[in-house]
Amino acid sequence: MVACLSPGVEVRISYGLSDLSVPNLKRFSQLGVDCVDFGSGDSWPGVKEQGFPDLDAVLQARKLIRSYGMDINRVTLPDVTERYFLDREGGEKDVENTVNALRVFAEAGVPIARQRFEGDTFNHLLTHYRSEHRAGFLGHGDTLSHIDKDQLAAYSEEDLRRRRVHVWDVRTGEPPTRDELDKWWAYFCRVYGELVPIADETGIKLAMHPSDIPMPDTPFGGIGYHRIIDAFPSKQVGYLYCCGTRAEAGGQPLILDEIHNYGRKGRIFMVHFRNVRGSLATAGAYEEVHLDDGDMNMFRILQALNDVGFDGCINPDHIFAIEGDGEVPYQGIAYSVGYIKALLAALRS
Repeated sequence: MVACLSPGVEVRISYGLSDLSVPNLKRFSQLGVDCVDFGSGDSWPGVKEQGFPDLDAVLQARKLIRSYGMDINRVTLPDVTERYFLDREGGEKDVENTVNALRVFAEAGVPIARQRFEGDTFNHLLTHYRSEHRAGFLGHGDTLSHIDKDQLAAYSEEDLRRRRVHVWDVRTGEPPTRDELDKWWAYFCRVYGELVPIADETGIKLAMHPSDIPMPDTPFGGIGYHRIIDAFPSKQVGYLYCCGTRAEAGGQPLILDEIHNYGRKGRIFMVHFRNVRGSLATAGAYEEVHLDDGDMNMFRILQALNDVGFDGCINPDHIFAIEGDGEVPYQGIAYSVGYIKALLAALRS
């Protein structure tokens, strides 16, 4: 028997926008998108000037978004960079800026904030490639094989920053040691130790995305991800649960287990919804694909979320271009939003 959407449970669709132009807001409102997510911590006025967003700018943006029938779902705080983790000049300013940003977003009525931390991935230990799928659409893949240590040694500062591994010495071609990871975790806990009391005081939720890509021992991989709510049991602390990232670690069985674990505790605040083929555990590689074209049954995932009473936003992240798309894959976005809306309609029926 197919489970129906639980009474009173409102699941919505969000999408990441940085362009708040009138045509763009109209486009996403017309698609039926309910909420807007902001994936960059420096996308707000005020960040470049003072290190954190200007309150009036956030309020004005929210008012504009609401005028098109949508609202802000999630924002991203300014990054905590390698300066902090390596005790460099400006590191303490990173922490001060993100604390101030959280207060601004909370005052503006934003419900969820995400914090990015430099060093939560070991992406230098993977080979990235473009994967080709049905009728030639291009996706993204990663494999554990073919690591070129000479290339690692030649990485530029920008290469390291783009892969968010600037904290680690990539020249060794090895993951961080246990002592290095323990030190990183202590630094993370210090930052969250300042953010969580603000979340408790103001009601804004802190949602952590899993380490992407989920290599073994990554700080927010399978075991480290759970440690967050062990260390910070506040109900304001939880997850931006990414189906695609976690599937890369172990496929659909892992997803269903984690949804049950985190969801029954009320810790899944929103969901990134994407499909993949393969996993690091089973194939030593994975490829991201369209929602209907991967290994996972996405309807079954929605059922599992429904079973634990999830009532947040679902975001179809990592959209791929469809033939005819320009720089922004509007056709791919429309396909993904429509696919999710159809699944939700089936769940309600």
